[in-house]
Amino acid sequence: MGGMGVEIERDLGIRRPFPSRRMAQAEGGSLSQVRAQVGASHGITDLAQKLRFYDRWASGYDQDVAALQYRAPNLAVDCLTQALPGPPQAALILDVACGTGLVAAELQARGFLQLHGVDGSSGMLEQARARGLYQRLSLCTLGQEPLPSPEGGLVCLTTRTNPSNLQYKEALEAALDELEQAREWERLVAWPVDRWELATTELEAGPGTSDSGGFISGIVYLYRKRQVAPVEAGRPSAQPLTGL
Repeated sequence: MGGMGVEIERDLGIRRPFPSRRMAQAEGGSLSQVRAQVGASHGITDLAQKLRFYDRWASGYDQDVAALQYRAPNLAVDCLTQALPGPPQAALILDVACGTGLVAAELQARGFLQLHGVDGSSGMLEQARARGLYQRLSLCTLGQEPLPSPEGGLVCLTTRTNPSNLQYKEALEAALDELEQAREWERLVAWPVDRWELATTELEAGPGTSDSGGFISGIVYLYRKRQVAPVEAGRPSAQPLTGL
């Protein structure tokens, strides 16, 4: 199996969307109950507890983010489609923090066929597996285990740029800058987007919120991984991703 490798990493911070009032009422719960449940997760620092939270959320995740008009999967695939030099069916895609497979659905609609996904939540992976779009799905906790990916290819990342996410965004960009300075990654695109998703709390609907009907802003990054220089004389350097 050959072709160019691509990694898609969605917002790697712990996301805590709140469903709209209409969505909460349609599911038989009040908005205040939903906020209390999701708000309780804000103080969780233990990784195992966070993953259990995502496991519980998995069955309703798609409906909740749909209520917020969450656009990151579509925007990431837009960016990749424009950047890839070859046909989509030749590209190998590693969907990092794949969740329920929203990105895979967008990719498949654009002709991408070789899709592998990883996530730290078994509940999210169960939902992703039910879509039947991935050739391989693996349980992998970011920051705790190495990703199943050789060197090479493109990396697409997305995150929010509204005030409540600025600390995470700054930490992410600092890490990306270090990779660039080390000449390991090369930035190709930094694409600001106004209509990212609807604000999830009143606190988000402040400075940094788009004028377009209560949407917050976000950004899509696209990087190219540089080939790694040989470690020893005569030893060949790593090549772009040709298989997973």
